Amino acid sequence: MNRLYISLLLLNTIWFFSCSDKKQLQSVEFTYFSNTKPDDNNLNNWILEDIKLDSVPGISLDRAINDELITPPKNPIIIAVIDTEIDINHESLKRNIWQNKKEIPGNGKDDDANGYIDDINGWNFIGNAKGENIIYPNNESLRIIRAYKKDSLNGLVNKELYKKALKKYEEAKESAQSDMDYVNFLTDTYPKSKKALLKFFPKEDYTTDQLDSLYDIYKEKDEELAKLIYYMSDYIKYDLSKEWIDDLRKTVEGDLNKSLNPDYFDRDILGDNPDDINDISYGTPIVNGHIGELYHGTEVASIIAAQTDSLKGVCENCLIMPVSISSNGNEHDKDIALGIKYAVDNGAKVINMSFGKELSLHKQWVLDAIKYAEDNNVLIVSSAGNSRLNLSEITDYYPNDNLNDETEVSNNYILVGATTNTIDPDLLAYFSNYGQHDVDVFAPGHLIKAAIPNNKYKEDSGTSLSSAVVSGIAGIIFSQYPDLSAAQVKRIIMNSGVEYNIDVSVPSKDNPKRLLPFKQLSKSGKIVNVYNALLMAKSLSDDN
Repeated sequence: MNRLYISLLLLNTIWFFSCSDKKQLQSVEFTYFSNTKPDDNNLNNWILEDIKLDSVPGISLDRAINDELITPPKNPIIIAVIDTEIDINHESLKRNIWQNKKEIPGNGKDDDANGYIDDINGWNFIGNAKGENIIYPNNESLRIIRAYKKDSLNGLVNKELYKKALKKYEEAKESAQSDMDYVNFLTDTYPKSKKALLKFFPKEDYTTDQLDSLYDIYKEKDEELAKLIYYMSDYIKYDLSKEWIDDLRKTVEGDLNKSLNPDYFDRDILGDNPDDINDISYGTPIVNGHIGELYHGTEVASIIAAQTDSLKGVCENCLIMPVSISSNGNEHDKDIALGIKYAVDNGAKVINMSFGKELSLHKQWVLDAIKYAEDNNVLIVSSAGNSRLNLSEITDYYPNDNLNDETEVSNNYILVGATTNTIDPDLLAYFSNYGQHDVDVFAPGHLIKAAIPNNKYKEDSGTSLSSAVVSGIAGIIFSQYPDLSAAQVKRIIMNSGVEYNIDVSVPSKDNPKRLLPFKQLSKSGKIVNVYNALLMAKSLSDDN
């Protein structure tokens, strides 16, 4: 697709707020025309770049730094990453990991009386004192089915939710079995393809173009050989190595044998009552014990605060507080709620939650926790999800502060979708959820370099990374203007973004090429921009 930006009108509107938060008729606009495209060699940290200066729809962080809109803060902002375990010793993160200075390491006592013993760097809600961790938690549909059948929980799950859970459970099992069939196919054909090609390429130094040419030669005279050649071409194109196939098998087996297994109870290793929100005597202070299997939290944390020559996160002066509740499956509502409360009680100013699910057994616990954060002036930033759904039509997405009647329970919760680095119909990331009533704003989330455990890095995509970008921006705003409230920072982030007045490709079952105005895909209609946000924050802070 041609990615030239020709006669593109960008409308960037900044609304300034008075002391009473009423909008005034003062705005700033610019029109930008360009017929150039971004340099692919300079897209390593494209999220930090500026649309006007670099022709890239980033967040303009480099521009904000160069124009001295950011100064070293008196106190670093703490951002809780409620996610998987985190590699707290990663070269890009170890200088920015929160330390609980009120706790004495390793003495087996709750020195700060916060209910958690030896929580030096955070808390892991899905591990135990033996070093065990829930790697494959039960699917939420299975939890709901169990709850419906337990006499002690009559009334918690109504029949409608139970039927929905049954349907989701069967769909999940069918999908997992289909995935296993695919894994078995790959496991069978991958070594056969490699062996067949040794005849033509003893050094295995073939390219996809060479394989395509070889396929054309043999597709009629040797159908079986042609198939193996074709398969290997796809393996290369989609980077499907033996290691990748083995990892996929492990994941699918975990789904079938644990997450979807009615005889497997994931909470057995914790010893808590998952249906009692007041039972908090579980978990472990070890927040990095299984990073070989759980890398997601490290990725998210690095987008927020990584600081090495290899990778620059969004908020240089932010500290990461690891709060582990996630693994390879659906999070427990109890862990989500207690994780939020832990983060609030221990000084986090921003909470990043990059996860989601289609059902929720104890959603009221989570809503109460969100309101608890609001009462304590803490901002929550959450990912919109990667299922290509219009959340205005799909009411089953959790966690979310938006009730079915489109009423929000709080003013401190931001739901973030993902965008790419190109200003054309592909601006909306193909995987991102969207929705004018649920998604608040968009942020870069496609092909972004991030850290993974053991001092490694990878390029990845997802609304999880978009959420991390916004959390980093929120951290910068709070660090520069600590007098602002969480609700004010939310409004600043939403209203200071850049509006791209173009039509973008929006996923649809009936019409895969459907185009809609980008500004109709979220409440704000914008992509976040830290440069504009800091200008707006200064104006609002001065008024206060």
